[in-house]
Amino acid sequence: MTDDHENKRGDESRDDGDRPSLADRREVAQVYQPAEDSQLLADSVVEHVEPGDRVLDVGTGSGYVAARAREAGADAVGSDLNPHACQQAVEAGIPAVRADLTGAFRNDVFDLVAFNPPYLPTAPEQEWDDWMERALSGGEDGRAAVDPFLADVERVLADDGAVLLLVSTLTDPDAVREQARAHGLTATEVASESHPFEQLLVLRLTQQFSDFSA
Repeated sequence: MTDDHENKRGDESRDDGDRPSLADRREVAQVYQPAEDSQLLADSVVEHVEPGDRVLDVGTGSGYVAARAREAGADAVGSDLNPHACQQAVEAGIPAVRADLTGAFRNDVFDLVAFNPPYLPTAPEQEWDDWMERALSGGEDGRAAVDPFLADVERVLADDGAVLLLVSTLTDPDAVREQARAHGLTATEVASESHPFEQLLVLRLTQQFSDFSA
């Protein structure tokens, strides 16, 4: 999302009434397209997935991460709140469900859940109400989508299932780890990539199991 960060920072001095919607300024109007963050997450998914695994790509956008998982032999589906994203993913051959995060799915279903969340910290007065903004803005702390995702994702994981979550240093990765721990998940960094304004990390989250042997 690096280019998008720069574009939005460059527009912050303009009055809201002068701002074109992000959708109007993009070649693909309504759907976030693969960028460096998408590739980093997709590469991590390919490294951790096994043929036949059931994979959920949350916030699938164009379906890129799910497509990479399917190329690796997984049974991957996508979910997105954006209907334009769901349509584009389906057109790319990815089964997609219009859903908010993991709420539409049954318990204990997925071997792997991947999520490239909207993570750009954005003050309320700077929010632009269009689909592209929703794909980028993570609210004031950058974790508006991450926190509710962490609150529910463990529910949909199969036994020994895992989560691959992309985070940015803009969103306080330590706070993300703490939130994951509060919801029964242990975080391990499995990939990283540096950019001019941030470092991107992929965290692998696994379920904590209490030891009752003592």
